[in-house]
Amino acid sequence: MADPARAQRMAKRISSIVASAIASEIKDPRLAYVTVTDSRVTNDLHDATIYYTVMGESIDAEPDYEAAAAGLAKATGVLRSKVGAGTGVRFTPTLRFVLDTVPDAARQMEELVARARANDELVARRAAEASPAGEADPYRSAEDGDSTGGDSTGGDSTGGDSTGEAGRGE
Repeated sequence: MADPARAQRMAKRISSIVASAIASEIKDPRLAYVTVTDSRVTNDLHDATIYYTVMGESIDAEPDYEAAAAGLAKATGVLRSKVGAGTGVRFTPTLRFVLDTVPDAARQMEELVARARANDELVARRAAEASPAGEADPYRSAEDGDSTGGDSTGGDSTGGDSTGEAGRGE
């Protein structure tokens, strides 16, 4: 029987083992700027997917995704043996590394929100500076001389009474 809670605990443990192994034990320079962001384990504990991001050497430098993926592919066997020793389960899960796109999507969403806020501020500024297109008071008033506000017959045009019930014949 599969236990999702156990799979979540195992995923946390695997991500911490892999992150610490990449940081301290694996000496591949291609993995110097790799950060483990999340991991997921299937309920049968046979497959683990590890999500990672890659930073550039500086803020302006573009990260080298291909080199990081090649370094992780080369280190998969060593990392799997460290996961097996660190978790103590009967079957060590297979490891699959996937580039995490959540930070890029979050950055794009922040840019869209900033653009929407700038457009809202522009519209608010234009609305504050705007004046009405016609007169200041576009509605008729009693001083205009037309106090009936309707047709010249004095009644409504439906032919019935003022309740809106058109000609029931009562």
